[in-house]
Amino acid sequence: MTSTTALLHKPSTALIAAALAAVYLVWGSTYLAIRFALVSFPPFFQMGSRFVVAGVLLMLFLKLRGEKVPEFQKESTPSSPQPWYWRNALIVGTLMLGGGMGLVGVASQTIGSGLIATFIAIVPMMVALIGLAFGKRPSKLEIIGMLIGFGGVILLVQGKSFGLSTVGLLAMFGATLSWSIGSVLQTTKLPLAPGPIGFASEMLCGGAVLLLFSLVLGEKISWPLDTRALLGWGYLIVFGSLIAFSAYLFLLANVSPALATSYAFVNPVIALFLGVWLGGEVVQKNEWLACAVILFGVLMFFAARLKTHSEDAPKK
Repeated sequence: MTSTTALLHKPSTALIAAALAAVYLVWGSTYLAIRFALVSFPPFFQMGSRFVVAGVLLMLFLKLRGEKVPEFQKESTPSSPQPWYWRNALIVGTLMLGGGMGLVGVASQTIGSGLIATFIAIVPMMVALIGLAFGKRPSKLEIIGMLIGFGGVILLVQGKSFGLSTVGLLAMFGATLSWSIGSVLQTTKLPLAPGPIGFASEMLCGGAVLLLFSLVLGEKISWPLDTRALLGWGYLIVFGSLIAFSAYLFLLANVSPALATSYAFVNPVIALFLGVWLGGEVVQKNEWLACAVILFGVLMFFAARLKTHSEDAPKK
């Protein structure tokens, strides 16, 4: 067993905190990076290329470290069960990346990054609802935290004027539903290969599906490449994919679904601050209040996590 695998089986509190920080801070900034990259890179090509590049880089790094890449299993029998890791990576990658991230890219063409970030706050509720079918039940504190956080997101949306479009809103609903289904399936029926190898395989498969969509739709890169678009695309590869997405998959495998998806309540706050800092947006008092409510909801998630950890600890 590799040290990486051991960490995944017995994650430390510090490792979990670091993964949460990555999905909170980095993903909160990726919405603006996506909009910057759209100047030169169309949505499906932008998303597909970033995940393929990130998946290749991560796979090469792991191969150099001596990690074993799962083979393509031909069959699985009751006497010799074999997880079909590449099949699982293709299905989950298609849902989470092809449907989830691809449609986010589509929505980003007509909807502001702040609204997209707030819309994604419904992910924890979708994950919890879908998870009920697989026996995953959130604790009372987690439910309270979800309701408080979602209430804060509603306040945040009401306090700001965003550009709306029917296509964009439908794309966001499809994105959150696809991402939520993929998240639940990954932790129940379709497990990935253990450790970072699983993350890399999902990015490769999902990225390939996105590039196929791009080819079918006839997307074209805008030349010459805009400098800000190129920087945004690079940021999405290194921070959005290699760091934050891998951190999210790690959280899905090691903490409750509610805590893993609690980034959805923090990302709108990050997006709002970036809008003020880089976009010159004016924030009203009720919007700052909404930020405080969202953060309080996240604290409830941490409280639920600590309570669950305390109850599960062996009694001396």
